[in-house]
Amino acid sequence: MKREVQVNGHPAQIHTEAQRLRYDRDGHRSVLADFEIHELEPGTHWVRIGPNSYRVTVGPQGQVAVNGKHFQIEVFDPRNLRTATRAASKDGRQEIQSPMPGKVVRLLAKLGDTVEEGQGIVVVEAMKMQNELKSPKSGKVAEVRTKPEATVAAGEVLLVIE
Repeated sequence: MKREVQVNGHPAQIHTEAQRLRYDRDGHRSVLADFEIHELEPGTHWVRIGPNSYRVTVGPQGQVAVNGKHFQIEVFDPRNLRTATRAASKDGRQEIQSPMPGKVVRLLAKLGDTVEEGQGIVVVEAMKMQNELKSPKSGKVAEVRTKPEATVAAGEVLLVIE
C-alpha cells in the first residue's frame, strides 16, 4: 500500500507491504525496515519500526504525538479520491480540484474546449508522480484557474467544467 503524506508541511511517501515499511522524503535518507503496530487504547498505538519503538497518539485533524513530540500529518489516499469522484453528481458545474499538494505539469484542455467524461484535462505532479485528472462529465471548460508550473494546494480548484 502506498500513501502520499505531508508531515509538518513536508511531502513524503509511505509504502507498506506485509510487515515492511519504506518512508521516503525528498532530500533525506529513506527508511526501510520491518514494522508492527498494536493498539494500546482507542487513538493510542505502540509502533515498532526496525529496532525502535514509539507511542503514537492520534488527535483531531491530523495532529499526532510520537513519544510526546507533536506533528501535523495529512494522508492522501488516491482510492478515496476515486470513490468520491464516482459518487459525485454529474449535474451542473464541476470543479476539478488538485487531489494533493503539487505542481501543474500540463493543461490538456483550454478555456472553451469541449471535453468528454473521463477525458484527461490536467496533469499534476506530487512526490515525483504525475496524476492525470479526468473530466467527471462531458461538457465545456468554463474556467481555467491555473497554469503550467503553478504550485497548487490540496483541494485547490484547477478547472471548472459546465
